[in-house]
Amino acid sequence: MNMGRSTKRVLALVAFSVGAAASTATLAAANEQFFPMIGWRTGPLTPLGVNLAGGWIDYMDLLNKRDGGINGVKLTWEECETAYKVDRGVECYERLKKGGPSGASAFNPISTQVTYALLDRTNTDHIPIVTIGSGRTDATDGRVFPYIFPLGTNYLSTNTVKIKFIGSKEGGMDKLKGKKIVNLHMDSAAGKETIPILEAQAKKYGFELVNIAVPMPGSEQQAAWLEIRRLKPDWVILREWGVAPAVALKTAEKVGFPANRIVAVPFAGSEDDLTAAGDAAKGVYVVHPMPPGEFPVTQEIKKYLYGGGKRGNLDDVSRMGTVFYNMGLTYGVVNTEAVRVAQQKFGKKPLTGEQIQWGLEHLNLDEKRLKELGVWGLVQPIKSSCSDHEGGGSAKVFQWDGAKLVPASDWIQGDRALTRALVEESSMKYAKEKGITPRDCSKEN
Repeated sequence: MNMGRSTKRVLALVAFSVGAAASTATLAAANEQFFPMIGWRTGPLTPLGVNLAGGWIDYMDLLNKRDGGINGVKLTWEECETAYKVDRGVECYERLKKGGPSGASAFNPISTQVTYALLDRTNTDHIPIVTIGSGRTDATDGRVFPYIFPLGTNYLSTNTVKIKFIGSKEGGMDKLKGKKIVNLHMDSAAGKETIPILEAQAKKYGFELVNIAVPMPGSEQQAAWLEIRRLKPDWVILREWGVAPAVALKTAEKVGFPANRIVAVPFAGSEDDLTAAGDAAKGVYVVHPMPPGEFPVTQEIKKYLYGGGKRGNLDDVSRMGTVFYNMGLTYGVVNTEAVRVAQQKFGKKPLTGEQIQWGLEHLNLDEKRLKELGVWGLVQPIKSSCSDHEGGGSAKVFQWDGAKLVPASDWIQGDRALTRALVEESSMKYAKEKGITPRDCSKEN
């Protein structure tokens, strides 16, 4: 078929335009840093999953819309629904680990059980796992666990903050001698994680420790609280989550145990947990390494993502500033700052998980940097290293007044010396069992 000269020129221009558009799209896609998000918007911990994802995505979305990403590299993400199930968490990991132009940046399971299931895979795949305030505690020792990062505060540090707070309420740590503390915990790996540190603290300070396990999911606790009433402890540590915290607080009220002698862990003390318990929750204390409240970054998010009728990533804007939303912000800050730090060494381009591991291991979130980010007071100072994948160890305590969480302390530094000894004992045992030769961190830079 013969075509006129003008027709050929039009087709050539069309072909050029299509090719140019495709080339531009390819270049754009090649300049992206991909974050897989294995979480949940269904299942037993829906409020945690929904609001944490909202905060995390809002923070990455803010960096894209306000700053153009990180040094020109756009942030992208994909959610994968697990319904808080371990097998689905592993499936999501396998499906998303090669996503984006340089593979997955890091995984943030928000689940101790999923973290345990992925331990061996991370070393093989060279993809870091970030577990802020949760996860496997002995992974704090980066010599044995190079790709696991319980940054900010691990389970043991948070627990030592609880005991320090209880000591302050009793008039000093020396006043703990002879006191009785019940550790009411879920009967699971995560629930039992803090028993060794509590035993060490009981020995150090002279208090009596009683561990009482609650069968999962914690919907029946009458027998446990009847035992607590019989024991008449001075304090109860509430290490529960899901439906269990509200059940515990309501049952405590029924047996006559005062809420203001209960100190709950972060996942037992969100606004959702405490509201569900009704009047029974009033007075309970909660330890939060990622505290509630609004900060300068919150105002930036409102301006860029929710102003002028924009909806952002939350259906309910009133959720901003809540515990779970702020957890998401914290995950966003730590992960993206690791990218920013790694870019200083490897270049302003999409980075691999192995390169971001270096960034996670060289974080220095000091007061100056946290203020620049607008998260001073939300994210504690973190300085990580080859051997120290926690880098912080602090938390704040809040008290529920019946409607909101009210500050009951500033940052309380955990007992780092005590926790480190237990971390190294456990990590070296794991290394021996697995035939792992610990890294020599004196050679790292």
